Parts: sequence; C-alpha cells; structure tokens
Amino acid sequence: MAALLVMNTVPAAAVEPVLIDHVAWGATSLGRTLRIYPTALGRTYDAPDGADIAWAEVVALAPDAQTAGMRMQFDCHWYGRVFIPDKPSWNLEPWRPQVDEGLMAASRCNPGGPEV
Repeated sequence: MAALLVMNTVPAAAVEPVLIDHVAWGATSLGRTLRIYPTALGRTYDAPDGADIAWAEVVALAPDAQTAGMRMQFDCHWYGRVFIPDKPSWNLEPWRPQVDEGLMAASRCNPGGPEV
C-alpha cells in the first residue's frame, strides 16, 4: 500500500508580503528607540494597504510599539521612504509627542527632538 503524502499549501494570493525584516529595541541618551528594518520589498511596496500591513508586522514583532504616537512616526517613515530610500532603519521613540501631519513632516518624522 502506497503512503499518501498530504501537503498543506496556501494559495500565493493569500500570503501577505513580508515588509519588515526585523525590529530591535535600543537605548539612547533621550530614551528608548525601536529600530525597524524593512525588507527590500518594504522599501518599495506601494499597495494602498501597505502601511497597515507593515505596521501589523511591526506590532507582531514588538507589541509594546502599539501606541498612536509610534504609529504616526511609522507612517511618516513609510510615506517618506521615497525621500530617503536607503535609510538602514526607521527609528521610532515612545517619548516623542503626538503631533499633526504637518509638524510630523516638518520635523522629518522626529517631533520633539533630534533623530536618535
């Protein structure tokens, strides 16, 4: 009797893209920072829901990043990646204030202090 091999497969369309390679918490003189390292695809992915998919990956890797201020910084980096496409990591800090989109952009995603 031949053995039956059953393989579990997922249709390619059902697999989400991997946009974030890894994240790492670090410490600076100003406080904690979460360094987000996007994949090559994450640097160029342009689907309308790309930021939401990538943010979900970040939160899965670092659940304590789930704050409104951190999401605002992330969105700024996500949409600003066209201006600095090769930035090694996108750094988010929980101590930064929540600000409107104009101030977020004017501060280059770093409201409340310099980039760390």
